[in-house]
Amino acid sequence: MDALIVVDLQNDFMDDGALPVDGAYDVVPLANEAMSRFDIVVATQDWHPPNHGSFADNHEGVQPGEVFELDGLDQVAWPAHCVQGDAGSEFVNGVHTDRFDAVFRKGTDPRVDSYSGFYDNGRRKSTGLTEWLRERGVARVCVLGVATDYCVKFTALDAASEGFATTLLLDGCAGVDMTPGDVDRAVDEMRAAGVSIGSVAELSMR
Repeated sequence: MDALIVVDLQNDFMDDGALPVDGAYDVVPLANEAMSRFDIVVATQDWHPPNHGSFADNHEGVQPGEVFELDGLDQVAWPAHCVQGDAGSEFVNGVHTDRFDAVFRKGTDPRVDSYSGFYDNGRRKSTGLTEWLRERGVARVCVLGVATDYCVKFTALDAASEGFATTLLLDGCAGVDMTPGDVDRAVDEMRAAGVSIGSVAELSMR
């Protein structure tokens, strides 16, 4: 059984959001096309409390983009985004949320960020996604969404490490590329970890 994981298609990550990812709006129709090819679709959703430790505004003198220590882990300081219940945390209009069989929220603990849909960044707590997929007999997952070099990357790496045959649908992703080359390096890292690189376009040929 195959499943599609749709990563963080939320208002705050769109091109005009609080933490904009260039090209994120372009991902939406591709995600909808991909969802039509799978019997099982799950989504991840950033769901931060207002006092989340990754927000630059919650630390005096820390600017977005800086790296600092948060509860023993290196942490990129981000603008406040995807705050629980705010409009920015909602899935973007146009994405076919009716196709989501389940939504796995992450980043709920203010002491640790959570890029992956499977674990927080310290791997201290699971979201339950692994067990949910295994209970449904899923052996292979495809991953798309935003951002390629953060939440998509870590979701794909964790999927592979959990034993799922994992494919990144690269044309269905958009990246931050905070440092030029970050997206390319992220793709290389995923490939080195055993993640196959595919595309939404290829799904239509299956």
